[in-house]
Amino acid sequence: MPDLLQDLVVRYVWMFDPTVLARQTLAGVSNGMLLFLISAGVSLIFGVQRILNFAHGVLFMVGAFVAVSLSNLLGESFGMFLLVLTGAVVALTLLGAAIEWGLLRKIYDAPHEFQLLMTFALVFILGDVVKLIWGNEDRSMSAPALLSGSSKALGVVFPTYRLFLIAVGVAVAIGLWLLLHKTRWGKFIRAATDDRAMLGALGINTRWLYTSVFALGTALSGLGGALAGPVVSVGPGLHVQVIIDAFVVVVIGGMGSVMGALIASLIVGLIN
Repeated sequence: MPDLLQDLVVRYVWMFDPTVLARQTLAGVSNGMLLFLISAGVSLIFGVQRILNFAHGVLFMVGAFVAVSLSNLLGESFGMFLLVLTGAVVALTLLGAAIEWGLLRKIYDAPHEFQLLMTFALVFILGDVVKLIWGNEDRSMSAPALLSGSSKALGVVFPTYRLFLIAVGVAVAIGLWLLLHKTRWGKFIRAATDDRAMLGALGINTRWLYTSVFALGTALSGLGGALAGPVVSVGPGLHVQVIIDAFVVVVIGGMGSVMGALIASLIVGLIN
């Protein structure tokens, strides 16, 4: 027993070192912010459209592959990296709008089981499309030189790109809050979350509202995939763990709550 206690002390006492705590905190927050970009879209879509989108993880993967291709085409400077992020967001926005308009719009009144099967089928369809376009090999992209290397934060040296992820996550969270609480469109979204039938009875075009919300959710997944490109291996199985973590976050944070998704993402990231 003393040997076991000594082994436990040796293994875990380092966790209380301030330097280790600071580094692990930054790592957890950066992972949490990346997870927030995915789960925020899942939460928005469910809150407004009452669809649990199983395809959100594969949309994240598509965003990552689009970013890798654009990075190879445009180069790795910071300006080109911003164009890569923009291209991934635009591509996933258009793909999301097409999916909602062509498929999901036809099944809003169908039983929930049918809606789940539809989004689950999209996982296999888009997964095979990814393999047809990009193949089965894992791919990678590099962070721009401006974001490579390390910087000092909380008294420790930490990868600059990870700090950039935190900054982007904070900016997106603030932007979503302003969008949902300070714009007319955001008021419609919050109203749809509470009572979709009443919103339609007031003369609001809910069909286009649903399309825009789904497109925004997929745009966030595309941004998350593009930002994840430099820190993960981009391969056909990337979406599996991502969607599991996203559903965990959405359940903890509350279905349909974007700010709840932010808090839950940070919790999951720090615990991991």
